[in-house]
Amino acid sequence: MLKESDYVIVRTSVPLEQAEAVRQSMGEAGAGQQGHYIHCSSSYRTIGRFTPVAGAHPAIGEIGKKEVVEEEVIRMLCHKDKVKVVIDALKKAHPYEEPAIDIFPRFDVE
Repeated sequence: MLKESDYVIVRTSVPLEQAEAVRQSMGEAGAGQQGHYIHCSSSYRTIGRFTPVAGAHPAIGEIGKKEVVEEEVIRMLCHKDKVKVVIDALKKAHPYEEPAIDIFPRFDVE
């Protein structure tokens, strides 16, 4: 039988150079705690593509020019009570003006 977990998965992608800083900030805010372990995460490399348009203040690239960036996707377990603090820490450490952030529900087996 499945029941909704008290934990979610928080996922974001970040340029490789800033990945460790974002992961550290998320961990310090409480993400990545699993049993008797802290700062647990998984990651993989990917390619991000975007074109900044008028009104944007890009950390990378120029208005109107397509940009291709090697990024790291970071996934961390997060208790529901800590999501707001973790997301705030992620955004503060992340170089992008509007970072992509996904929050996925989890289920436990009873």
